Amino acid sequence: MTRRRLVVALAVIVLAAGGGAAVTAYSAPEQKSAPKKSTTATAPVERGDLKDSSQQTGTLGYAKERRINAGPSGTLTWIAGAGSTVERDERLYEVDGRPVRLLYGTGPMYRTLKPGDKGRDVEQLEENLRDLGYGSGLAVDEKYTEGTADAVKRWQKSHDLKQTGRIGPDQITFASGSVRVKETGAAAGDPVGPGKPVLTVTGAERVVRFQLPVADGSLAKAGTKVTVDLPDGTSAPGKVTGVGKTAKAGDDPQDKTPKIDITVSFDDPDKVKAFDQSPVTVNLTGETREGVLSVPVNALLALPGGGFGVEVVENGRSRDVKVELGMFAEGRVEVSGGGLREGMKVGVPSV
Repeated sequence: MTRRRLVVALAVIVLAAGGGAAVTAYSAPEQKSAPKKSTTATAPVERGDLKDSSQQTGTLGYAKERRINAGPSGTLTWIAGAGSTVERDERLYEVDGRPVRLLYGTGPMYRTLKPGDKGRDVEQLEENLRDLGYGSGLAVDEKYTEGTADAVKRWQKSHDLKQTGRIGPDQITFASGSVRVKETGAAAGDPVGPGKPVLTVTGAERVVRFQLPVADGSLAKAGTKVTVDLPDGTSAPGKVTGVGKTAKAGDDPQDKTPKIDITVSFDDPDKVKAFDQSPVTVNLTGETREGVLSVPVNALLALPGGGFGVEVVENGRSRDVKVELGMFAEGRVEVSGGGLREGMKVGVPSV
């Protein structure tokens, strides 16, 4: 490799490390610019699209991890097993033989509800009663009315419970959707009480989490399309749905580069069957420059007066041509100026 190409290689390393779109040229010993006999290999100037891309190693998991605490006091007599999925109105666990069931809602179940109560938890309950078919004609609002109590009694009757019209943490708990049991915090026969953890659950949706260097943050904005290479050799499309707001050192003790947490959701999560915590590769594609001229990065030369150029090879002879640089991507660099045209040959280091 000539000194001029070595200098350019160092400059490109600086560019890649900094994540920028421009570099500072280093001066090199003066070179003659007159036509000379070419002794290098060549590569064509190409016209096409350049895509700023990156591959990152991530971990396949599940969304929305949370802990579920016991509602009533007593002895745990049954609990959903790790890896199982619990849907609305299904059992999460039982205390003294009485089930606590899952209903959908973003707020916690923290009190026993009765006629006259008001609040968002009332509205969540009424939404579930309506959707499960027990609240036909029920006004869904934040008021616990006699109509709400009647709907609760119908729900209680369907589950062979005493029909009190009241409902509390001893009968239901809320989660934002169906849950997958990640692990149990207690076993059948253990004493439990309000506030004691019984289950750790996640959402049923598969997601990928990884850390991205801050310098590459533009590649993973919310909504960015990605593909994920799965352990079975297949790929699945998805998009970025979560971007951390705080940069922190990565998990690798040998790499303290500031990174942000990224979450990817799949377009069709039901087709993703790999094991929990499996390693995957996330393919990110950022900016695309369409229809631009580009050359291999190793075709760049550091020019004597500063800036960059390429060695244009025609009819067995060559000349240095100064160029303006654009995007670096896929081992190539966008170039303009110097009368460059698609199909021209430029010098590259011989293999």
